[in-house]
Formats: sequence, C-alpha cells, structure tokens
Amino acid sequence: MSDKKVYLKPNVVLEPLYDRWYAWSHLISPATAAMNTIARHLTIMDSYLDDPAIHAEAVLNPKMKGGPFMDFNGERVAEVNALKDDILKRQHRTIEFAKACKELDKILAAEAKGFGLEPLYEKVPEILKGYVELYYDRNNNADYRLFESLLYKSEFYNREAQSIALWITNNDHRPFCLSTPRLDEADVLHLNIPFDHPGIDAISHMKRTARSLAEIKALFDITPEQEPLFDTFFTETPPPAYKRYTGDKIRMRYFGHACILVETKDVSILVDPLISYYGYESSIDHFSDADLPDVIDYVLITHNHQDHILFETLLPLRHKIKNLIVPRTCSGKLEDPDLKLMFNNIGFDNVVAVDPMETIEFVDTVITGLPFTGEHCDMNILTKSCFLVQISGFKLLFLADSRIVESALYRHIHNQIGDVDVLFLGMECDGAPLTWLYGPLLTKKITRDQDSSRRLAGSDCPKGMALVNIFKPKEAYVYAMGMEPWLEFISSIVYTDESNPIIQSNKLVKECEARGIIAERLYGEKELLYNRKEALVAETN
Repeated sequence: MSDKKVYLKPNVVLEPLYDRWYAWSHLISPATAAMNTIARHLTIMDSYLDDPAIHAEAVLNPKMKGGPFMDFNGERVAEVNALKDDILKRQHRTIEFAKACKELDKILAAEAKGFGLEPLYEKVPEILKGYVELYYDRNNNADYRLFESLLYKSEFYNREAQSIALWITNNDHRPFCLSTPRLDEADVLHLNIPFDHPGIDAISHMKRTARSLAEIKALFDITPEQEPLFDTFFTETPPPAYKRYTGDKIRMRYFGHACILVETKDVSILVDPLISYYGYESSIDHFSDADLPDVIDYVLITHNHQDHILFETLLPLRHKIKNLIVPRTCSGKLEDPDLKLMFNNIGFDNVVAVDPMETIEFVDTVITGLPFTGEHCDMNILTKSCFLVQISGFKLLFLADSRIVESALYRHIHNQIGDVDVLFLGMECDGAPLTWLYGPLLTKKITRDQDSSRRLAGSDCPKGMALVNIFKPKEAYVYAMGMEPWLEFISSIVYTDESNPIIQSNKLVKECEARGIIAERLYGEKELLYNRKEALVAETN
C-alpha cells in the first residue's frame, strides 16, 4: 500500500493538543497558556488524584457537564499522575512565569498608590523583567501590559508542548474535552509535532488529492510501530467530486453553530469555521468539509472563544485559506491575547487584523468590521468584531454573540451601514459565568454572586428584537446556539424545550414572523440563495 496513492479518510480527526489537553486559543499565547496550566490543568489533575470517585460521579450528572471533572470513570490514576509529573517537569519555567504574573498583580495592588511607577520596576519578578510595562489607567489603578510578541520569541512559547492526535470518528458525539486530557488509547496515534508543521497541510490536502503513503509517512517520521495504525487513516477510494458554485446568485450555507459559508461564482467567505465530519451515519443532515470550496478567499473570526476559534477545523483548512480576518488588538492585556500574533505563530501567514468600521474591498464585495458588545463578562476585551458582508449591495450582518447593552451604539452603526437584508444573531442568553472561561487569569477571588452576574451571555428576546428594530432585516436567523451534536464536546450545551435560550429564541422568531420578517432558529444545515440587491428567491433544506 505504501507505493500506492491514497486519500485521507473523511472521518479522520486531527485533534490539536497542548500538554495532552485539547488545544484552544488560550493555550497558544504564552501568558494565557501559562495561567491555564497552573489554574486549570494542574488544578483539575490534583482534584482527580485526590478523589477520582467524585469526578466519576460528577460526569454522570448532566448538570455538571462542562465542569472541572475528568471523565475517566475514576480510573487511570497512575497515568494522570504521570502526566502531571511530566507537565511539572517540562513546564517548570512556564509555571514560574504564571506565578510571577499573579505576584506582580499583588505588588501593584499593595504598592502602586498613584505615584510614579518607575521605582516599582525593581520589584517586578525577575522572570517577567523586560516582558512587562507598568501603567496607570485614568482612574489611577495600576496594571501591566505584556510585550506579547517578545514572549512568542522566548522560552515561554513552548512549541514542544503542542501535538496532534489522529483517530477515526464514527459519530457526532464526543465527551466534553476541556476538562479531560487525552491519554494513550489503542486507536489514537499521537504525533509530537507543533501546529505549524507542514505535514498538517500535506495530510489535510489528501482529503481530495491522493498522495503516496510512503511520502506522508516520511513527512511525519512514522515509526514501524506506528505504521499499522497510521495506515488505517487512509483509503484508495476517492472522495465525492466537489462541485464549485457557479451560479449568478449569492449562496448562503449554514454548517452549524456560527459557521456560515457565503459564496458567489467569484468569491467565498467562511465565518467562524467549525466543521463536522462525514463518512458515517449522522443523526441530522449537515454539511461537512466535503462541501467547502478548494480555495476559501476569506475566513472571518468574530471573537476569541473556543467555539468560534476551533483549531481542529482551522488547521486542516489552513492550506485552503487565502486570507484570515481577525479583530485587531495590541493591548498587551493578559486576558486579551493578540489573534494575529497567535495565528502567525501556528503557521497562518495570511492574517489581516481589522478595527471596528474598517473595510476590506474586493471584486463586488465589501467586508466591514463592526463593534461587538456583550458576552465577555464585562472584561476589557478588544479582540471581538461583528462583520457586515456586502455583495453587490446585498447586506448580511453577522452579530455573533452580541448582547445589546447600549442601543445608542447600534443606532450609530446603523447610521453608517443602513438597513440590512439578513441578520444572524446568537441567543445563548444564559451563558457560563466569568470564571468558567477567564477564571485561570484572575488573581483576586470574586464572590459567587459577582461571578454569576458576569456571564458569557448573548441576546435574549428583548435585546434581540432591539437589534431587529434598529437594522430592519428582511430575514433574521438565530445561530451560534451550540445545539448541534458535534458541538457538545466543546460547548457542553444540551437544551430542552424548557431551556431559557430556546424559549427566548422561539419568542424572537414568532415576533419576527408576526411582522412579516422571515425568521428561523438554524439547526443542522440550511441553504439559501439570494439575488443581488433582491430578496429571497429560492430555499433548500
């Protein structure tokens, strides 16, 4: 078989890992990776080693899904302990860095009283010196910013901690991944390669283009012991031929969650890529990477949350992406890492950062970044952007998980962009509390009531309808709900008819329909065709 040309099977998962934990964006930036190592990974492992039975019981409780509990049925204690020891050994400098960040927070809180900060540089922990700048905000509160670009060039950007797990999936359902590391399994092949390894592009390209198995083995330095499992990931059967869209209309395809593909015969735009697999029986119809074009002109990233930046999707698509558009930030704030830096350092060399109200123009299309409020627990996060996509004057507005906290902002935006034709809005309006995502980055403990009041929440019906009233769309679609089964492993969301986000989104759909606005909560897959500057002309479910 090694001499024959083969294809990568369509249901092979390329799972990115960091210290054997599922890799998401806060595990790439050196500072956030350090903080998550000590305050998430090591904390969860210590808890499991202390009482595995509690974890085994908790993961069986649906209300605990998404909590800090390892899913090993109370077993594999020795392997967890060995992983912990390995992390403590390999990441000892990173762990020192994280502890120093917390120490510096305490030094500034105790000693920065509004006077000049220059004397305090002597008290900056040695490991942080040269990587931080001290400053006051306008209310005389001291803080520090990181020179993040230097951290990527330092010992604290640990590419050796990155790896890829290859395995075959036969369904859409997976356990929640953010609380359980990936230990060795008989059917999982671990490749100790960084995320910028060229082999990732090569093997991903093999989903459509056959290549010698011997060549791909050589690229990954596959050992004789690894060969039997590695060979099972490939087939001589070619995939279904991809049919490029050549129509005269604008085609919108919903791939699940916040992932939307907008195409014309000239351009393709993919928003917040999160793509499911195919090659097996699925509980619901859905598009997969078989339905993506060979070249994706623009990928738009709305914000830095793990359900909108999924490396498991983005790394295999890297070879297809001509331009990756991200929200701009260079604040140096620990809680707000720079996405352009991050993507550049994992092998994306075509990243464009945009500011609010900045435009990108090409062919007959204009992409505009827009302000994005809400869903970030009132943290000072700049790395977030809604997007307006205009094609021949037809306007599609992607509001992601926006929550309208001041309607005047959106009226100002409307004054600039006018009414839109189609609006997409996330309505996961309960949201996890602040500490679920940002907890490892905090130094000062907050109360449970404070934590509960600051949530990763999108719009409810009143706030959603306020946006509908401002932008006056002809069509309104609720998306980004985390409902599809292939989202559960990263979102932990399972709804019932009594769930508040379902109730709220049902109300919004009904209100829109009562006003003559086409409305729907998207689920699974959806395809719509639009005339340029005209209304809906065809629909396919």
